[in-house]
Amino acid sequence: MLRGLSIKNFALIEQLQVSFDSGLITITGETGAGKSLLLGALGLLLGKRADLSSVKDSSAKCFIEGVFDIAKYDLQPFFEEEELDYEEETIIRREILPSGKSRAFINDTPVTLQSLSGLGEKLIDIHSQHQTLEVTSSDFQFKVLDALAGADREIESYKRGLRLLKQKEKEVKVLIESQEEFNKEYDYNTFLLKELEEGKLKPGELPELEERYEQLNNIEEIQEYLSQSVSLVNAEEIGLSDQLNAIKANLSKIETYSGTLKELSDRIQSIYIELDDVNTSLQDEMEKLEADPEQLEELSQRLQLIHNLQVKHAVSTIEELIVIKDELHEKVSKTESLSDDIDKLKKEITTIQSQLDEVAVKIHDKRNKALPKLTNELEDILKALGMPNASFNASLELQEKYLSNGKESLEFLFSANKGGSFGELKKVASGGELSRIMIAIKSILSRYAQLPTIIFDEIDTGVSGEVAHKMADLMMDMSKNLQVFSITHLPQIAANGQSHYKVFKEDINDATVTQLKLLNEEERIKEIAEMIGGKDISDSALTHARSLLFN
Repeated sequence: MLRGLSIKNFALIEQLQVSFDSGLITITGETGAGKSLLLGALGLLLGKRADLSSVKDSSAKCFIEGVFDIAKYDLQPFFEEEELDYEEETIIRREILPSGKSRAFINDTPVTLQSLSGLGEKLIDIHSQHQTLEVTSSDFQFKVLDALAGADREIESYKRGLRLLKQKEKEVKVLIESQEEFNKEYDYNTFLLKELEEGKLKPGELPELEERYEQLNNIEEIQEYLSQSVSLVNAEEIGLSDQLNAIKANLSKIETYSGTLKELSDRIQSIYIELDDVNTSLQDEMEKLEADPEQLEELSQRLQLIHNLQVKHAVSTIEELIVIKDELHEKVSKTESLSDDIDKLKKEITTIQSQLDEVAVKIHDKRNKALPKLTNELEDILKALGMPNASFNASLELQEKYLSNGKESLEFLFSANKGGSFGELKKVASGGELSRIMIAIKSILSRYAQLPTIIFDEIDTGVSGEVAHKMADLMMDMSKNLQVFSITHLPQIAANGQSHYKVFKEDINDATVTQLKLLNEEERIKEIAEMIGGKDISDSALTHARSLLFN
């Protein structure tokens, strides 16, 4: 609900500050007095783009601020999503700087126009004869029907299911695309994997293979030099063993004469022991050596296999080949498992579709039950609004396709004349007829849903007499559930307002400015009398005005 509006330096409005109550608020004034300026200022407040040309004094800042009571609107989720401080009394501010730059604030937090517009559409709903095409859209018609059908729980369940269905369908599409891509490489990857698996590669085996190959490939040379080494150690008299033994005997005879000699004797003893151990190892190595042409060939083939794999995969170690093998295994396995994953997802999709179908039927049943009620109420209201022959022919038909709010199409046909043919609203209804249909729909909606503040901008144009009274009564009934503004030229509607404001122009300091004034009782009588009979107010006009106000 709009509690207060402040405007400064906007078009012909120099400075204006006004408070509003709940209920029906009527705004009157002569043509050109500036009623459209109020709507223009509200439009900026609700997210429309700013234009420096609308600023009264381009050297000063333009300022528009609205105070809203949003306690009943359940807007906490919106504020959380936008990361804004939630206040039951929320202040929206719009500024246009002399530079032309525009700024917007919600509860003193800077916001984008997108955020401002998102909140604005939840706070104020503006209707004029030129803005009634919404009533011809299928989405709006479903919104009205669903308000009467009471299918909110089912529709929310359906929407959750539809989101899940779209998610699963997207996952299947991605998997199928991956499968097609993997299938192109599957045969080649399988061949490469088989080749690597047959290689039975082991980490760290290459150095061992190369060493064993070198031994077998050079066995004769190794045997020759080992034999010569053993001979050098063991030859009589000239062998290393005998010579060291002789040195050891000589030193043992003199080692008692000094510590140094003793140390030398011990060192020779150690060398002798080490040489004896080396001699044993040389002989052992010689005994182990044996030519093995078959093993040599096997080693050669094994090394060649590893080398070929390294060249093919452009790597230098067995460990890298093993990594490639594991990656290929994962690709091949994934390709082979994709079919299972796709089948599993398709089964999930079938289950979700089945559940959605069940919910869609429940929604359809509730809508079908509410549809006659909606058309009957509309026809009754329109008869009171001067359209006695208005008639609707509405039907629902279940579709195969999953739509955003169910699985059905709504055909909402209209005829304004008795015996006339039915047609789509946007094709057969005039602007005045659409205006009355819209106010009738909003009247019905106000009884079943919490609506934002509604502003009717001269939506009563072309209406008079008893129909004007009926329209005034309709607005009055709506105002019991929500705040209603009516910018009107009809005295019947003006008199029904619980608050009555007048827009007028006056000259101040050689400048024309637009003002907005809350009328007291006597001022209302005079204003309504002028609306009835013109500037020259007659006694009968005053009497009529009083009867409208007090009856």
